[in-house]
Amino acid sequence: MISKEIFKKVKLLEIRTKGLVNNLFGGEYHSAFKGRGMVFSEVREYQFGDDIRQIDWNVTARVGEPYIKIFEEEREQTLMLVVDISPSKWFGSQNQTKRDQTVEMCAVLAFSAIQNGDKVGLLLFSDVIEKVVMPKKGKKHVLRLIRELYTVEAAGSGTDINQALDYVNKILTRRSIIILATDLMTDKFEKAMKITNRKHDLVTILVHDKLERELPDIGLIPFRDFETGLVKWVDTSSKNVRKQYQIQMRKRWESLQTHLTKLKIDSVTVFTNQSYVEPLMNFFKRRISRF
Repeated sequence: MISKEIFKKVKLLEIRTKGLVNNLFGGEYHSAFKGRGMVFSEVREYQFGDDIRQIDWNVTARVGEPYIKIFEEEREQTLMLVVDISPSKWFGSQNQTKRDQTVEMCAVLAFSAIQNGDKVGLLLFSDVIEKVVMPKKGKKHVLRLIRELYTVEAAGSGTDINQALDYVNKILTRRSIIILATDLMTDKFEKAMKITNRKHDLVTILVHDKLERELPDIGLIPFRDFETGLVKWVDTSSKNVRKQYQIQMRKRWESLQTHLTKLKIDSVTVFTNQSYVEPLMNFFKRRISRF
Protein backbone atom coordinates (compact mmCIF):
# COMPACT_ATOMS: atom_id res chain seq x y z
CA MET A 1 0.00 0.00 0.00
CA ILE A 2 1.50 3.33 -1.09
CA SER A 3 1.19 6.07 1.55
CA LYS A 4 -0.34 9.48 0.87
CA GLU A 5 3.06 11.01 1.56
CA ILE A 6 4.66 9.02 -1.28
CA PHE A 7 1.84 9.91 -3.68
CA LYS A 8 2.36 13.56 -2.78
CA LYS A 9 6.13 13.33 -3.35
CA VAL A 10 5.63 11.64 -6.72
CA LYS A 11 3.10 14.28 -7.82
CA LEU A 12 5.35 17.15 -6.75
CA LEU A 13 8.28 15.58 -8.56
CA GLU A 14 6.19 15.14 -11.70
CA ILE A 15 5.22 18.82 -11.63
CA ARG A 16 8.80 19.94 -10.90
CA THR A 17 10.34 17.92 -13.70
CA LYS A 18 7.62 18.55 -16.32
CA GLY A 19 8.85 22.06 -17.07
CA LEU A 20 12.46 20.90 -17.30
CA VAL A 21 11.56 18.16 -19.75
CA ASN A 22 9.38 20.41 -21.92
CA ASN A 23 11.73 23.38 -21.96
CA LEU A 24 15.22 21.90 -21.61
CA PHE A 25 15.82 18.19 -21.65
CA GLY A 26 13.23 16.65 -23.98
CA GLY A 27 14.82 17.85 -27.22
CA GLU A 28 18.35 17.44 -25.90
CA TYR A 29 17.60 13.84 -24.94
CA HIS A 30 16.35 13.11 -28.45
CA SER A 31 19.52 14.55 -30.01
CA ALA A 32 21.93 12.99 -27.52
CA PHE A 33 20.58 9.45 -27.80
CA LYS A 34 20.27 8.61 -31.46
CA GLY A 35 18.09 5.78 -32.71
CA ARG A 36 19.45 2.47 -33.97
CA GLY A 37 19.78 3.76 -37.54
CA MET A 38 17.71 4.25 -40.68
CA VAL A 39 14.96 1.83 -41.62
CA PHE A 40 12.89 1.51 -44.80
CA SER A 41 9.58 3.38 -44.67
CA GLU A 42 8.00 3.44 -48.16
CA VAL A 43 8.58 4.12 -51.86
CA ARG A 44 7.45 7.13 -53.89
CA GLU A 45 7.88 8.44 -57.41
CA TYR A 46 11.25 9.90 -58.26
CA GLN A 47 11.36 13.70 -58.17
CA PHE A 48 13.94 16.03 -59.68
CA GLY A 49 16.85 16.41 -57.24
CA ASP A 50 16.36 13.06 -55.48
CA ASP A 51 19.44 10.96 -54.85
CA ILE A 52 19.60 8.39 -57.66
CA ARG A 53 21.29 5.98 -55.25
CA GLN A 54 17.91 5.61 -53.50
CA ILE A 55 16.13 4.37 -56.65
CA ASP A 56 14.28 1.10 -56.07
CA TRP A 57 15.07 -0.72 -59.31
CA ASN A 58 12.65 -3.57 -58.65
CA VAL A 59 9.65 -1.25 -58.29
CA THR A 60 10.91 0.93 -61.16
CA ALA A 61 11.08 -2.08 -63.48
CA ARG A 62 7.61 -3.28 -62.42
CA VAL A 63 5.72 0.00 -62.93
CA GLY A 64 7.84 1.46 -65.72
CA GLU A 65 8.59 4.72 -63.89
CA PRO A 66 11.43 5.56 -61.47
CA TYR A 67 10.63 5.15 -57.77
CA ILE A 68 12.91 5.77 -54.79
CA LYS A 69 13.10 4.26 -51.33
CA ILE A 70 12.27 6.48 -48.36
CA PHE A 71 14.07 5.83 -45.09
CA GLU A 72 13.45 7.25 -41.64
CA GLU A 73 15.27 7.08 -38.33
CA GLU A 74 14.36 4.09 -36.17
CA ARG A 75 13.76 6.29 -33.16
CA GLU A 76 12.25 3.98 -30.58
CA GLN A 77 14.76 2.92 -27.97
CA THR A 78 14.84 1.44 -24.49
CA LEU A 79 16.11 3.39 -21.49
CA MET A 80 17.06 1.23 -18.51
CA LEU A 81 17.64 3.00 -15.20
CA VAL A 82 20.06 0.94 -13.10
CA VAL A 83 20.01 2.57 -9.68
CA ASP A 84 22.20 1.89 -6.65
CA ILE A 85 20.06 1.98 -3.48
CA SER A 86 22.73 0.64 -1.11
CA PRO A 87 22.82 2.24 2.37
CA SER A 88 25.45 4.84 1.38
CA LYS A 89 22.87 6.49 -0.90
CA TRP A 90 20.97 7.71 2.19
CA PHE A 91 23.85 10.01 3.10
CA GLY A 92 23.36 13.75 2.68
CA SER A 93 24.86 16.69 4.56
CA GLN A 94 22.80 19.28 2.66
CA ASN A 95 19.07 19.67 2.05
CA GLN A 96 18.74 16.32 0.32
CA THR A 97 20.31 12.87 0.30
CA LYS A 98 22.15 11.32 -2.60
CA ARG A 99 19.12 9.13 -3.18
CA ASP A 100 16.78 12.16 -3.44
CA GLN A 101 19.07 13.69 -6.06
CA THR A 102 19.18 10.40 -7.94
CA VAL A 103 15.40 9.98 -7.98
CA GLU A 104 14.85 13.43 -9.46
CA MET A 105 17.44 12.93 -12.21
CA CYS A 106 15.95 9.55 -13.07
CA ALA A 107 12.50 11.16 -13.27
CA VAL A 108 13.76 13.80 -15.72
CA LEU A 109 15.40 11.18 -17.93
CA ALA A 110 12.37 8.87 -17.80
CA PHE A 111 9.89 11.60 -18.74
CA SER A 112 12.24 12.76 -21.52
CA ALA A 113 12.36 9.19 -22.82
CA ILE A 114 8.59 8.65 -22.97
CA GLN A 115 8.15 12.07 -24.57
CA ASN A 116 10.33 10.72 -27.37
CA GLY A 117 8.40 7.46 -27.63
CA ASP A 118 10.98 5.29 -25.84
CA LYS A 119 10.41 2.52 -23.34
CA VAL A 120 11.72 2.89 -19.78
CA GLY A 121 12.68 0.17 -17.30
CA LEU A 122 14.19 0.07 -13.83
CA LEU A 123 16.62 -2.11 -11.90
CA LEU A 124 17.34 -1.33 -8.25
CA PHE A 125 20.37 -2.94 -6.62
CA SER A 126 22.67 -3.04 -3.61
CA ASP A 127 24.86 -6.12 -3.29
CA VAL A 128 21.79 -8.03 -4.50
CA ILE A 129 19.17 -7.34 -7.17
CA GLU A 130 16.46 -5.55 -5.20
CA LYS A 131 13.79 -4.85 -7.82
CA VAL A 132 13.34 -5.15 -11.58
CA VAL A 133 10.60 -3.47 -13.64
CA MET A 134 10.76 -4.36 -17.33
CA PRO A 135 10.68 -1.52 -19.89
CA LYS A 136 7.35 -0.13 -21.05
CA LYS A 137 5.97 3.10 -22.47
CA GLY A 138 3.65 5.65 -20.94
CA LYS A 139 3.30 8.21 -18.18
CA LYS A 140 1.60 5.80 -15.75
CA HIS A 141 4.51 3.41 -16.10
CA VAL A 142 7.05 6.16 -15.34
CA LEU A 143 5.07 7.25 -12.27
CA ARG A 144 5.21 3.65 -11.07
CA LEU A 145 9.00 3.65 -11.51
CA ILE A 146 9.29 6.82 -9.44
CA ARG A 147 7.20 5.26 -6.67
CA GLU A 148 9.54 2.25 -6.67
CA LEU A 149 12.55 4.56 -6.45
CA TYR A 150 11.05 6.23 -3.40
CA THR A 151 9.77 3.14 -1.59
CA VAL A 152 12.03 0.13 -2.19
CA GLU A 153 14.43 -0.34 0.72
CA ALA A 154 17.65 -2.27 0.27
CA ALA A 155 17.80 -5.76 1.74
CA GLY A 156 21.53 -5.88 1.00
CA SER A 157 24.19 -3.92 2.83
CA GLY A 158 26.83 -3.36 0.14
CA THR A 159 27.20 -2.49 -3.55
CA ASP A 160 27.70 -4.97 -6.39
CA ILE A 161 27.74 -3.16 -9.72
CA ASN A 162 29.04 -6.21 -11.58
CA GLN A 163 26.02 -8.28 -10.60
CA ALA A 164 23.58 -5.50 -11.55
CA LEU A 165 25.09 -4.94 -14.99
CA ASP A 166 25.41 -8.68 -15.66
CA TYR A 167 21.69 -9.00 -14.95
CA VAL A 168 20.86 -6.12 -17.31
CA ASN A 169 22.94 -7.72 -20.06
CA LYS A 170 20.91 -10.92 -19.71
CA ILE A 171 17.44 -9.37 -19.81
CA LEU A 172 18.07 -6.77 -22.55
CA THR A 173 18.90 -8.50 -25.80
CA ARG A 174 18.73 -5.39 -28.02
CA ARG A 175 21.08 -2.43 -27.71
CA SER A 176 19.66 0.00 -25.13
CA ILE A 177 20.55 3.13 -23.18
CA ILE A 178 21.76 2.12 -19.71
CA ILE A 179 21.87 4.84 -17.05
CA LEU A 180 23.89 3.62 -14.06
CA ALA A 181 23.17 5.94 -11.12
CA THR A 182 25.55 5.30 -8.23
CA ASP A 183 28.04 6.91 -5.85
CA LEU A 184 30.59 4.21 -6.82
CA MET A 185 31.49 3.44 -3.22
CA THR A 186 33.15 0.27 -4.49
CA ASP A 187 36.23 -0.59 -6.52
CA LYS A 188 34.78 -3.59 -8.34
CA PHE A 189 33.09 -2.38 -11.49
CA GLU A 190 35.50 -2.21 -14.42
CA LYS A 191 34.88 -5.62 -16.02
CA ALA A 192 31.08 -5.39 -16.05
CA MET A 193 31.11 -1.77 -17.25
CA LYS A 194 33.39 -2.68 -20.14
CA ILE A 195 31.10 -5.51 -21.28
CA THR A 196 27.92 -3.46 -20.85
CA ASN A 197 29.32 -0.47 -22.74
CA ARG A 198 30.19 -2.77 -25.63
CA LYS A 199 26.63 -4.16 -25.80
CA HIS A 200 24.73 -1.00 -24.90
CA ASP A 201 25.08 2.77 -24.58
CA LEU A 202 26.24 3.05 -20.95
CA VAL A 203 26.19 6.35 -19.07
CA THR A 204 27.09 6.77 -15.40
CA ILE A 205 25.52 9.34 -13.10
CA LEU A 206 27.85 9.83 -10.14
CA VAL A 207 26.05 11.34 -7.15
CA HIS A 208 28.23 12.74 -4.35
CA ASP A 209 27.99 14.85 -1.23
CA LYS A 210 30.31 17.74 -0.41
CA LEU A 211 31.43 16.09 2.83
CA GLU A 212 32.71 13.11 0.84
CA ARG A 213 35.34 15.42 -0.66
CA GLU A 214 36.39 17.56 2.27
CA LEU A 215 35.96 17.53 6.05
CA PRO A 216 34.65 20.49 8.08
CA ASP A 217 36.49 21.62 11.22
CA ILE A 218 34.00 20.42 13.86
CA GLY A 219 36.19 18.46 16.28
CA LEU A 220 36.01 14.76 17.12
CA ILE A 221 33.20 13.07 15.21
CA PRO A 222 32.14 9.48 14.50
CA PHE A 223 32.26 8.25 10.90
CA ARG A 224 29.96 5.35 10.12
CA ASP A 225 30.50 3.32 6.98
CA PHE A 226 26.99 2.92 5.52
CA GLU A 227 28.07 -0.22 3.69
CA THR A 228 29.74 -2.09 6.58
CA GLY A 229 28.27 -0.38 9.65
CA LEU A 230 31.74 0.15 11.12
CA VAL A 231 32.28 3.35 13.15
CA LYS A 232 35.56 5.25 13.32
CA TRP A 233 36.25 8.42 15.32
CA VAL A 234 38.05 11.19 13.44
CA ASP A 235 39.53 14.43 14.82
CA THR A 236 38.45 16.95 12.20
CA SER A 237 40.02 19.82 14.17
CA SER A 238 43.39 18.53 12.94
CA LYS A 239 44.44 20.50 9.85
CA ASN A 240 46.64 17.60 8.78
CA VAL A 241 43.76 15.11 9.06
CA ARG A 242 41.52 17.32 6.91
CA LYS A 243 44.30 17.83 4.35
CA GLN A 244 45.13 14.13 4.08
CA TYR A 245 41.46 13.23 3.76
CA GLN A 246 41.03 15.77 0.95
CA ILE A 247 44.12 14.48 -0.86
CA GLN A 248 42.98 10.85 -0.62
CA MET A 249 39.48 11.62 -1.83
CA ARG A 250 40.77 13.75 -4.71
CA LYS A 251 43.05 10.91 -5.80
CA ARG A 252 40.16 8.46 -5.61
CA TRP A 253 37.85 10.55 -7.81
CA GLU A 254 40.62 11.40 -10.28
CA SER A 255 41.38 7.69 -10.58
CA LEU A 256 37.68 6.97 -11.09
CA GLN A 257 37.39 9.52 -13.89
CA THR A 258 40.53 8.12 -15.50
CA HIS A 259 38.99 4.64 -15.46
CA LEU A 260 35.75 5.84 -17.03
CA THR A 261 37.62 7.79 -19.71
CA LYS A 262 39.75 4.74 -20.45
CA LEU A 263 36.61 2.63 -20.84
CA LYS A 264 35.06 5.37 -23.05
CA ILE A 265 32.06 5.67 -20.76
CA ASP A 266 30.23 8.99 -20.51
CA SER A 267 29.57 10.27 -17.00
CA VAL A 268 27.72 13.06 -15.22
CA THR A 269 28.87 14.14 -11.75
CA VAL A 270 26.40 15.90 -9.44
CA PHE A 271 26.45 17.00 -5.79
CA THR A 272 23.63 17.10 -3.26
CA ASN A 273 24.27 20.81 -2.54
CA GLN A 274 24.01 21.83 -6.20
CA SER A 275 21.43 21.68 -8.98
CA TYR A 276 21.81 18.80 -11.41
CA VAL A 277 20.39 20.86 -14.30
CA GLU A 278 23.65 22.40 -15.55
CA PRO A 279 25.76 19.20 -15.30
CA LEU A 280 23.07 17.21 -17.12
CA MET A 281 22.65 19.85 -19.81
CA ASN A 282 26.43 20.01 -20.33
CA PHE A 283 26.47 16.22 -20.70
CA PHE A 284 23.81 16.37 -23.42
CA LYS A 285 25.70 19.11 -25.26
CA ARG A 286 28.95 17.10 -25.16
CA ARG A 287 27.23 14.11 -26.69
CA ILE A 288 25.43 16.12 -29.35
CA SER A 289 28.69 17.82 -30.40
CA ARG A 290 30.22 14.42 -31.20
CA PHE A 291 27.58 13.58 -33.83
